[in-house]
Amino acid sequence: MPAPEFTLTVFLISIAAGLIGALTGLGGGIVVTPALTLLLGVDLRYAIGASLVSVIATSSGAAAAYVRDGLSNIRIAMFLEIATTIGAICGALLAGRTPTQALALLFGVVLLHSAWQVTRIQGDHASTAAPDSFSARLRLGGVYHAREGSISYEVGRAKLGFALMYVAGALSGLLGIGSGALKVIAMDRIMGIPFKVSTATSSFMIGVTAVASAAIYLKRGYIQPAIALPVMLGVLSGSLLGARLLPRLPVLTLRRIFAVVVAVIALEMIRSALSGRI
Repeated sequence: MPAPEFTLTVFLISIAAGLIGALTGLGGGIVVTPALTLLLGVDLRYAIGASLVSVIATSSGAAAAYVRDGLSNIRIAMFLEIATTIGAICGALLAGRTPTQALALLFGVVLLHSAWQVTRIQGDHASTAAPDSFSARLRLGGVYHAREGSISYEVGRAKLGFALMYVAGALSGLLGIGSGALKVIAMDRIMGIPFKVSTATSSFMIGVTAVASAAIYLKRGYIQPAIALPVMLGVLSGSLLGARLLPRLPVLTLRRIFAVVVAVIALEMIRSALSGRI
């Protein structure tokens, strides 16, 4: 395919990936990698490198808004980011030694789980975990503002959440994704942090995690400007469009529809890996 047509096709695919990522809450990075690999035959590691760049760009935009609105808990983010950054570096180093088929198979499984997780999102709820002494010493609790007024919350099981963040970081480095779904699960379900604060804090964290692993991908030559630039611009455009459409659309219905789309992509990724097409 000629270079201009390839760039335009990558850009359009990335817009669609960013839109789906924004509406499902998964982020565009997790959608654009299999799309580039399955539709255009881009090598998986180059697709992962481009995805990491897009994760950094979209996280930077979203994080600024969440921090301004007071939804992100910076103290929690900095504490957990220690684990995700170490995990991301380990994952990126491991990715260079892992066969492409194994990476594609793991990607498909993670994508399938993320699609299932999207269908379980119900909305915000209050914190349920009891605060522990470790979280109290670190003063991880906080306050966020909602329609009902200011809502305070505490944080529990910080050590278990910290361990899960290492796994989330390793997956981010291996697969070039933000691992936002896993981070939200750890904060929301394990640490008892309100869902809104969990998603906002996760958005702040995924960019920092991606920077750690992107540096290793860049050093190995897996970030090519011809792919990364249209992917970054496309995913960013699609994410912004999705954020604008989100309040006006039946979000739960759309999330379930797009979750099916993501599940189909995941199954195709697994099938291609098992058949050796990737």
